[in-house]
Amino acid sequence: MDDLIDRLQQVVGQNGTVSGPDLAERAVSYWDSSPTEAKVLVRPKSTQEVSDILRVCHERGQAVVIQGGLTGVVEGALAGTDDVILSLEKMTAIESVDLMDGVAVIQAGAILQTVQEQLAEQGFLFPLDLGARGSCTIGGNVATNAGGMNVLRFGMIRNLVLGLEVVLADGTVLSSMNQMLKNNTGYDLKQLFIGSEGTLGIVTRVVVKLFPLPKSRQTVLLATESFDGVVNVLKTMQSDLAGTLSAYEVMWNNYFSSVTVEGAHSSPVSREYPYYVLVEAEGADPDADEQRFQKILEKVFEAGDVIDAVIPKSRAERDALWSIREDFEAALPAYLYDISLPIRSMTTYVDRLEKALTAWRSDASGLVFGHIADGNLHIFVTPFDDGFHHERCNEIVYGCLAGLNGSISAEHGIGLEKKKWLGNTRSEGEIKLMRGLKGLLDPTNLLNPGKVIDRAN
Repeated sequence: MDDLIDRLQQVVGQNGTVSGPDLAERAVSYWDSSPTEAKVLVRPKSTQEVSDILRVCHERGQAVVIQGGLTGVVEGALAGTDDVILSLEKMTAIESVDLMDGVAVIQAGAILQTVQEQLAEQGFLFPLDLGARGSCTIGGNVATNAGGMNVLRFGMIRNLVLGLEVVLADGTVLSSMNQMLKNNTGYDLKQLFIGSEGTLGIVTRVVVKLFPLPKSRQTVLLATESFDGVVNVLKTMQSDLAGTLSAYEVMWNNYFSSVTVEGAHSSPVSREYPYYVLVEAEGADPDADEQRFQKILEKVFEAGDVIDAVIPKSRAERDALWSIREDFEAALPAYLYDISLPIRSMTTYVDRLEKALTAWRSDASGLVFGHIADGNLHIFVTPFDDGFHHERCNEIVYGCLAGLNGSISAEHGIGLEKKKWLGNTRSEGEIKLMRGLKGLLDPTNLLNPGKVIDRAN
């Protein structure tokens, strides 16, 4: 092991590795404060150093676990004592911004919020946005095909990536740093690595497309009596906002009331409504956008779809509304689930879930919220102190998807935690092809071994 560390230090320098007690001071993840265990953690500063590290590890048959911001919830970056951890925390630069074409080249270790803020200073919006923005990294976002709040308007990060640079398991650098929206020249190889969770290659640099920074923003928290009201308002917003609807976040009462308790968030409206909807639109004409938004609010009130509403009058009030949706500390601890299914099936699913949980235990419940417009629901199930119930909760949450054309993972990925359930969503043929791609690009199973799929026998 000492020789391995020496070899790696030759690549990254003495300060480029972390091991022993220093490594144990690092938490496993945002969700797990246990000390990190591994042979060594390596911190390269360039794509070339990543390549050299993988060449060393490939020669020795050494498994490598890739880590970004450690905000994932499916154990996709979990390392063992025999693993080498490769962290991209020193590769954080925005290398270039093309003001004419609206394109940026970003290193994979860059923090999402930092990227958003630095690009905003140059008049650009990078629309990927999620609650973990202050910790998650661009490379991790790409590796998990992150979604978040703005998917209904801008799509998953897959829709924002123009090109990638990736290092394969043997150290080969695959540089496909395309900067054009149109490039129809054979297989789109970058798509193999987006969402592959580090099992096929390590993303080191990303080319992303940017958008003009919005000049107006309208936000409102609505309350409705029924899920039909939720859907009706969504349809109205989508049709009448001329493509400027950027977020449509729905919270069931059990989630909203759980995070607006004393000592947590203050509720700006009654906590007794069945559904709460956080709506946001962003446009280019402040006066016209505001007038249109007000008319739409009047329309949904007159239609009887909305029974209460609060419009923030300042940035602080807007942030307070969003914190109800994004800061769910008061609802923890909980088992976190991330599923997707057609909107038409959501009430059927939630009804099934509630019945199945209470049939299992009278005190069991699932807190429900989500992005809705993109089919994504999040569910929190509170663990119990009288035993380990995670597996039973998995069976219920995923089992209730049967026959609804849903997915066990909308945006969080598979990692280790959901691997057992992958067959509920993907066919045998699809999983066989995934294994084939893994065998082709990483034949000795060195990159994030055991994550997403098991290697073929």
